Amino acid sequence: MAKILLIDDDEKLGGLLGNYLRRFDMELVAATHPADGLEKLRTEKPDLVILDVMLPDQDGFEVCRRIRKSSAVPIIMLTARGDVTDRIVGLELGADDYLPKPFEPRELVARIQNVLRRSSSQPGGDGLLRYAGLEIDTEKRSARLDGKPLELTTMEYQLLALLASNPGRVFSRDDVLNELRGIDAQLFSRSVDILVSRLRSKLGDTARQPRFIKTVWGSGYTFVGEAAEA
Repeated sequence: MAKILLIDDDEKLGGLLGNYLRRFDMELVAATHPADGLEKLRTEKPDLVILDVMLPDQDGFEVCRRIRKSSAVPIIMLTARGDVTDRIVGLELGADDYLPKPFEPRELVARIQNVLRRSSSQPGGDGLLRYAGLEIDTEKRSARLDGKPLELTTMEYQLLALLASNPGRVFSRDDVLNELRGIDAQLFSRSVDILVSRLRSKLGDTARQPRFIKTVWGSGYTFVGEAAEA
């Protein structure tokens, strides 16, 4: 059973979510104050944190920053504010996902499941992402295809690492732009398609028969590489 820590001053929300999440084999631990939330993070050791932006004494961004100083626990941030800037700030501080209020509980469950699935696919202690025929070294920032080094540009490597770290997640062009913008401020929507095309070429991949990167028409791109055999 996954343990979820909710840090939100809305006690009613905590009660409703607690009952709902149990239907999906999840246990909710709730905290209505940042200090209590940080203490429960230490004592309860949750699998994921749901963190509201609007909190008493200090906002959720500061709490996220404090969590990231000592923990890599997945974080989903909630906010009643629809400002895109808030979402970007949260993601830059290390949040794994962002959900605006009000939301449907089933959508939150889907996001929790997705984030937990992604986190279980993160590199091991050796910093390696391993898939059938593909190995990505996140510490050396390099990759090997069928045992041979791949000559990738910085942008190509960053895109590959982004997709391979989140298998199954569909990234829209805007998602990719938000993730890679700090590397190349001139990156724009159409250039994402060009970047994907270049990366596919080096991976020996095609849009029609994808081995690693699949186009989800009308939505974006997703990583479909097969898990390496143990």
